[in-house]
Amino acid sequence: MTILSFTNNNPLIDGRQSEKAMLVRRGVQILLNEMRHSVLPELALSSGRRADLIRLSVKGEIWIIEIKSSIEDFRVDRKWPDYRLHCDRLFFATHAGVPLEIFPEECGLFLSDGYGAHMVREAPEHKLAPATRKSLMLDFSRTAARRLMMAEWSTGTSYSD
Repeated sequence: MTILSFTNNNPLIDGRQSEKAMLVRRGVQILLNEMRHSVLPELALSSGRRADLIRLSVKGEIWIIEIKSSIEDFRVDRKWPDYRLHCDRLFFATHAGVPLEIFPEECGLFLSDGYGAHMVREAPEHKLAPATRKSLMLDFSRTAARRLMMAEWSTGTSYSD
């Protein structure tokens, strides 16, 4: 399922995320972009789960960043361990209004203010199997290309004379 929608002003936002979650997302995206990493929000995984953010480094390392905008958001989510099967490193990202001690030590952690972010804790590495990496890279590439095309189409720009 694509996250693109032609019914709002931004075709890359589908309305499922809270305003706080979107601010956290933006701050982490800014940081990862500054680190020269490619980032996609809301990538569907082969398990049927959706990664809030998935990041690809210049060396091909894959991270998943799970965004949590409140204590309750973290408490009700029990699916996050499944993301380990789809990444080399697993992180949480949140904002200053959420106590950092609720997040498990076995995951990395980002703190975002919407204008940037910083890594509070590095995530341990658990390398993906080559076949899983290839599959994720292809999904990442195809999804990025499809979203770019849809974003271009959503502008409504006519290229005729």
